[in-house]
Amino acid sequence: VQPAESGGGLVEAGGSLTVSCRYDGRLFDIKEMGWYRQTPGKERELVAGIGRRGDAKYGDSVKGRFTIVMNARNKQYLEMNNLKPEDTATYYCYAESDQTYWGQGTQVTVSS
Repeated sequence: VQPAESGGGLVEAGGSLTVSCRYDGRLFDIKEMGWYRQTPGKERELVAGIGRRGDAKYGDSVKGRFTIVMNARNKQYLEMNNLKPEDTATYYCYAESDQTYWGQGTQVTVSS
């Protein structure tokens, strides 16, 4: 399974941005897809995840601002609204079965 991110970039605080992920490979045993983010010197943290039935979960810091959508069997995207400077990070999409597959990451920068 190969996740590949697209989107990301620079946005002002209060603005919106969407990042997308496409998955190639055998997906029949994938249980969950989603996003983590990481900044230098910090651990990777969960942003949002979505199961095959559309059940979603979110990190506490993004609840009410971010929405994850699975728009195809092998695609999902993350809508990010009311962005804050502390949302600045590298965003990694993932797919989880009995192991976790990671994308290369896409940078999101929120200016104050």
